[in-house]
Amino acid sequence: MELPILKEVVIILGLSVLIILAFQRLKLPSILGFLITGIVAGPNALKLVKASHEVEMLSEIGIIFLLFIIGIEFSLKGLAKVKKTVFFGGLMQVGGTILLVFITTYFLGLSPPQAIFMGFLIALSSTAIVLKMLHEKGQMTSPHGRIALAILIFQDIIVVPMILVTPMLAGNGGNLWLTGLSLIAKFALVVVLLIVLARYAVPVLLDKVVKTRSRELFILTIVVLCFATAWLTSSVGLSLALGAFFAGLIISESEYSHQATASILPFREIFISFFFVSVGMLLDISYFFEHFLVLIAITIGVILLKIFVVLITVLVLRFPLRTALISAFTLFQVGEFSFLLSTIGMRNALLTNEVYQSFLVISILTMGLTPFLIGYSDKMSDWLIRFGINRKVRKRLINYQNRKKKNTDEIAADLHDHLIIIGLGINGHNVARTASKAKIPYVIIELDPDIFKDGKNKGLPIVFGDAADELILNHVHAAEARVVVIAISDPEATKSIIVILRQITETAHVIVRTRHVNEIDATLKLGADEVIPEEFETSIQIFTRVLNRYLIPFDKVQSFVTHLRAHNYEILSQSGNDDQFPAHLQLHIPDMVIATLPVQRGENKIVGKTIAESGLRKNFGVNVLAIRRNNRYYTEIKPEMTIETDDMLYLFGDPAKVAELNKYLLVD
Repeated sequence: MELPILKEVVIILGLSVLIILAFQRLKLPSILGFLITGIVAGPNALKLVKASHEVEMLSEIGIIFLLFIIGIEFSLKGLAKVKKTVFFGGLMQVGGTILLVFITTYFLGLSPPQAIFMGFLIALSSTAIVLKMLHEKGQMTSPHGRIALAILIFQDIIVVPMILVTPMLAGNGGNLWLTGLSLIAKFALVVVLLIVLARYAVPVLLDKVVKTRSRELFILTIVVLCFATAWLTSSVGLSLALGAFFAGLIISESEYSHQATASILPFREIFISFFFVSVGMLLDISYFFEHFLVLIAITIGVILLKIFVVLITVLVLRFPLRTALISAFTLFQVGEFSFLLSTIGMRNALLTNEVYQSFLVISILTMGLTPFLIGYSDKMSDWLIRFGINRKVRKRLINYQNRKKKNTDEIAADLHDHLIIIGLGINGHNVARTASKAKIPYVIIELDPDIFKDGKNKGLPIVFGDAADELILNHVHAAEARVVVIAISDPEATKSIIVILRQITETAHVIVRTRHVNEIDATLKLGADEVIPEEFETSIQIFTRVLNRYLIPFDKVQSFVTHLRAHNYEILSQSGNDDQFPAHLQLHIPDMVIATLPVQRGENKIVGKTIAESGLRKNFGVNVLAIRRNNRYYTEIKPEMTIETDDMLYLFGDPAKVAELNKYLLVD
């Protein structure tokens, strides 16, 4: 039996491997490699792939999996936090882009309906590429990551009304109001249904599936939930991607969300590659070279227009200038849903063939540039802030952003020999709470408006702004600070803050929180005094508890941990070796252990018997140190004391004997 699409799959994946291997050598993004694969194998080049429609179907599955995982990681609570950005920010970005594109293309000769439709196409950005890039860089929870996701969600929602309006623009539509009301009603019904599923049905279903201990059944259940929700939203006229995102939100409320993500990731990586390949297959190489200069000029114009609109949108939302610039460099491209919309426009004669080809080239060029602009967005934003934007303009923007954020001047007025906390996440909160109890004067800098508002309502000394801007650091008297704690999760922003901070003060002790140990050296070279990597601190905390279970003395454990931290965790790294560790700290593991043993119903071998009768000491050499019964602890253990059901026995003895006892009790 021959599968018609099998040859295309082999060609696409095989060619992708070769091209991406070459791109990895050149340190180019893999997304660009997939686009090149599509261009080379497509109908306008070597014509290696003929089943282009089937490849597009596979690419749709990739988008479904991508949005599904994003939904899992974002959660309903995360979505609720950005609802203002979704609707107000999304409306500003889409509406502003449509307006500017309409004005521009109308004066270039397009009719009003064609100009409006062109605005529809340009307004949409690439959900697949942007979210994949942000996910790979670990920036989904950063301010610009949340802004990008919020605006992309709005775009996924607004594409449906755009599809409905397109025939109307061409004079071929029906009753728009009736269709629109019907769509709103269906959307509301789907949302209510999904909330009910998230709260009641799905947690119960997943709990029963997990109890079967079948990995295959768990994966199958997750995939069915994902596809069923995508199919449901598609059946009422919404996009498949939006349904997949909703499915992810449902799973995110479950305690099994992390395992769901791990199970789906391999599928996503395979199918999303087909999306980028299918996009590359659309490019007509001959048309591109025939109109090279014109197309490049139009592409630059589209990029600048979208950057301008996103920049203004994010600034109006009262985010700092740096966040606005990074967001603009993230959402400048034309998106995948524009391709779907363009085919509808072609059917309704809103696009000529030449305009359609130009649109395809511009879309693919902007998508190809996306990995580069997102990759360098931090550096470009910092450069523009430092050299490209006048200091007075920046100060006016900061004043505008703080116009409704009262008392910031009062907070900063008396700061001296104080602590500056940058970022009010979990770590920032904990540092602030500790500083407050220790009576240490401190101030917090936060650039997320919602987190700032929450901190303000709690009465915290908090200032709104971007700590990578010297004006904000000067405002909180950074030159007079004793300690600065950088507790944010964005490594690029952290580096920018350290550079600016060291231009202001050399005396402040800078403590940085980072995710990975490989960021320590670069961060220290920039001027940080201490870098605390989460991945190794977590390992230390886990191993400390392990050592406690092995009865290592507390002072020796503390010396062990102190030595690790003092040497920047080198011993835990791959390059670490035994010679780096001093002999006097070598840990001697004793041959005894303290263990807990729950006494469960049905364990007749010891239930109802006295300590002496149980044979714990005689047969296993194990001593009972204490018994917990009904939340009370009994530490004076006598031989005649009876063991009861639901007791918790605290035992001391040889590890092998304890294991032997446990095995003895489990055997019927």
